[in-house]
Amino acid sequence: MFGYITRLYKHSIGIAGTHGKTTTTSMVSLCFLEAGLDPTIQVGALLKPINGNNKVGNSDYFILESCEYVESFLKFSLQSTIVLNIDNDHLDYFKNIENIKKSFKKYVALLPYDGLLVINADDPNCIDLRSSTESKIVTFGIKNTKANFVGRNIIFDNKGFAKFDVYRNNTFYSEIKLSVPGIHNVLNALACIALCFEYNIDKYDIKSAISKFTGASRRFELVGSYQNIDIYDDYAHHPTEILATANALKNKKYRQSWIVFQPHTYSRTKTLLDDFANALINFDNIIITDIYAAREANNYNISSTDLVDKIKKLGKEAIYISDFNNIVKYVKQRACPNDIILTVGAGTITEIGKKILK
Repeated sequence: MFGYITRLYKHSIGIAGTHGKTTTTSMVSLCFLEAGLDPTIQVGALLKPINGNNKVGNSDYFILESCEYVESFLKFSLQSTIVLNIDNDHLDYFKNIENIKKSFKKYVALLPYDGLLVINADDPNCIDLRSSTESKIVTFGIKNTKANFVGRNIIFDNKGFAKFDVYRNNTFYSEIKLSVPGIHNVLNALACIALCFEYNIDKYDIKSAISKFTGASRRFELVGSYQNIDIYDDYAHHPTEILATANALKNKKYRQSWIVFQPHTYSRTKTLLDDFANALINFDNIIITDIYAAREANNYNISSTDLVDKIKKLGKEAIYISDFNNIVKYVKQRACPNDIILTVGAGTITEIGKKILK
């Protein structure tokens, strides 16, 4: 269906990658809205400015997330795309990273010769995509200073929001201020800027839209405060995403962090168990609840206690609690003012924050 729909638009723009699709799609959408281009939008979370996750515009622009799971993004007919990163995920389908890379190569090969591919120059797997398309290629990065769009002089305020300079082809382009935390969002913003520049969107519209973007739902979302304890909810369900959340947290001012993590799918937990443990040890207090099965049956001989044991072997304390009400009770008895609580996962874990606030 989406393949047919995207053909109806002269400028169909997909945002792909293992992580960060929703945030970057949101940023790009807001830039197009700020510029008065009235795009059609399909994003994977609630976006406050459009009061939903989709909007039907009255223009030739269609901005959407391109999901790689079961290679659904190969059904799209796109003029332009951003590829943010290529990482190990959905291994229940892809089996290994090589198959994931092959799928992304097939994806960018679908772009027309007059199309546009925007890629992350800090990610070697993204750089490898260059030989798979005849489209124009534009790069962005932080570490790779040879990228077309580079973020420099990055500083963070007490909320963890970055301010940084953007250089285009080694020439100063603009200073950018974010209203979402983390270095990963600097990369997301650079991707957005690179694409919007190619669509001739004025830099002041880009700056304004990005500064106004306070996040999509369940992306490091502040859900409320309880006795001077801030509670955040995050959709992260892959080790790289959890590590990005941990790194974003380091730029905030707080006493201690509490993560309540709900693993998502048995296959992902089994395959990436060591990576999950290494990501989770970056938090001060770790609570693991039951694996959210989603589409799977537990044919993998895996449980949340296996993850707790892995974390303990790394020298960090962790606790398994199954019942959400018991988690709420445990945290309320122990968290102190100026702490931060994060509920993390792609399942029902979001309910815990609401229970704490009752």
